[in-house]
Amino acid sequence: MKVIQVVGRSNSGKTTFIKNLIPELKKYGKVAVIKHLGDHDYLLEKGKDTTVFYDAGADITVGIDANKTVIAFRKNQLDDTLRLLYFHQIDYAIIEGYKQRSFQKIVFGNLTVDRCILNNPTLDEVIESLHHFEDFQV
Repeated sequence: MKVIQVVGRSNSGKTTFIKNLIPELKKYGKVAVIKHLGDHDYLLEKGKDTTVFYDAGADITVGIDANKTVIAFRKNQLDDTLRLLYFHQIDYAIIEGYKQRSFQKIVFGNLTVDRCILNNPTLDEVIESLHHFEDFQV
């Protein structure tokens, strides 16, 4: 699984770029995105059964509807999530944020970080550079 880390300051275009990158990468395999929420909490809908089960201490709570599966995974470490994606045979894991991590990075804006391999790239430049991104192994 290739790990493509995208970093930059707030409002630098990371999310829009990732939204456009996803369909391009899907031409080559399965894609997952991990968004670092930082100091924002992701809210589980109050009073719903899946939230009740999570609040009761379930390690993983899953809700499945006609179109999707939503998982509340109690572990909040990036490596745990990457392992989960790896075991589900994801080909490309895009990480938005986690600047301190040591994966090769795509940087948006004027942020200076270690392991930057592309700065403000086009979609084509990313696709041409896929071989530069690390393979995550378990």
